[in-house]
Amino acid sequence: MQDIKADVVIIGGGVAGLTTALGMVGRRVVVLTKAEFGKGGSTPIAQGGIACAMGKDDSPILHAADTLVAGDSLCVSDCVDVLTREGPAAIRKLIEVGAEFDRTPDGELSFGREAAHSRRRILHAHGDSTGAEVERALVAAVRRVNYIQIIEKCYVGDLLTDGDRVVGAYGIVNGEVLRVFAPAVVLACGGLGRIYQYTTNPIESVGDGLAIAARVGAVLSDVEFVQFHPTALNTKLDPLPLLTEALRGEGATLHTEDGYRFMVDIHKDAELAPRDVVARGIWKMQQEGHFVTLDARHIGERFPQKFPTVFGFCQQAGIDPRTDLLPVTPAAHYHMGGVCVDQNGHTTKKGLWACGEVSATGVHGANRLASNSLLEGLVFGARVSQNIVEVSDFNEDLHQTDTATPHIPTFITDDETADANLLRQTMWDDVGLVRSEESMTRALNTFDDIRHRHAGSMMLRNMVDAATMITQAAKERKESRGGHYRSDYPLHSDTPEHHPFVFTGNGPWM
Repeated sequence: MQDIKADVVIIGGGVAGLTTALGMVGRRVVVLTKAEFGKGGSTPIAQGGIACAMGKDDSPILHAADTLVAGDSLCVSDCVDVLTREGPAAIRKLIEVGAEFDRTPDGELSFGREAAHSRRRILHAHGDSTGAEVERALVAAVRRVNYIQIIEKCYVGDLLTDGDRVVGAYGIVNGEVLRVFAPAVVLACGGLGRIYQYTTNPIESVGDGLAIAARVGAVLSDVEFVQFHPTALNTKLDPLPLLTEALRGEGATLHTEDGYRFMVDIHKDAELAPRDVVARGIWKMQQEGHFVTLDARHIGERFPQKFPTVFGFCQQAGIDPRTDLLPVTPAAHYHMGGVCVDQNGHTTKKGLWACGEVSATGVHGANRLASNSLLEGLVFGARVSQNIVEVSDFNEDLHQTDTATPHIPTFITDDETADANLLRQTMWDDVGLVRSEESMTRALNTFDDIRHRHAGSMMLRNMVDAATMITQAAKERKESRGGHYRSDYPLHSDTPEHHPFVFTGNGPWM
């Protein structure tokens, strides 16, 4: 067992984690990444862009208004104000460290439009490679400084605690245990889309952050809200390639196999309706036996340059989007809930912060507005680093007093793989776009069976815990709102309420 002492340990190497790390100037920062540095997680594959009110006809107030509408009455308005007001400065800082966004012929930033935005405020980089450019710029900035240590291919097993506070984390690197002690621990380890059968999320996104935070008693919030992206390319690939929202922003339309443009009859904004509405519209067509396609042929010869990532995915699938219709399906894409934090990213546990998708700031409410996620990572990553400097005692002598023995997780065996696939199928069928008391009860019984069969598998345990928490929270929310839709409670409740809870292993309570 190897021990390291640091001022800050950050779990995750995406936009939120690296923004936090770069803000810790003069402190010893250790970043633990599950994949190879700069190549794993959701940030490098984010296509849609970054929403930011920097256009001449735009303002943070308008951006906030659109965010609140998309959030279906469950956004935390003060945090939305922080996001939209501090967004422009965060973008300018990102440009200063080297990020290159698409520009107009006269050199001005070029803005696109996506669903539920009232203005063209979406910044893109190299067409649909925005996340890759953001990650490239942040990785390059990290490599230029000497106060950040990267430990890659590290599987974080759990947090280290001293009584009621978090004092570090332990990970597994090359089969050996590594403990990192620090007065400030930051969860920035992304989402959980891969607990669903169909997802756009990378292999790392299995809910580890949610699970390890829950095990130390951190309050979680609104975890029942999972966003399903309406348009993933319907292939046999895993994860499914994302067909960016910007395609519909540029006029692409959805049709059944007989040419019926069904979204016109579902919502006044048709294909530009909020994501949950479009996703359920497609799902409904699929349940009726229809095959759904996206028609982006009008983009024509501009396609390879304007959407190079999507064009590459289509070529791999033997499809030419300039002349062919694109087969689409909804897929688990983003988790709006997570570890409950304040405006500075501090959780309810002393010594523990969270930012990015693993956190629940309340900015997304029940249904994230398109392209707000990268902005959230930038804005709240910067706020986390500032808050850590303000409140942390970096001279504190830290010890682990809990009695837990670091557990080296097994690699996924054939039996574990089979049950991981069963879990993902169950989440899709029973806790997916449409849920009910009956389906979720059935899912919880399946998860209990899996848990009992694989009590020693940490990787599978995290997936089971995350799936269980989402399902239990969804059972308790007896209404439909945003990304959470129940066939047995199809209407909004009279009073929208957040759902904070502590996970006990047998169920949430708060």
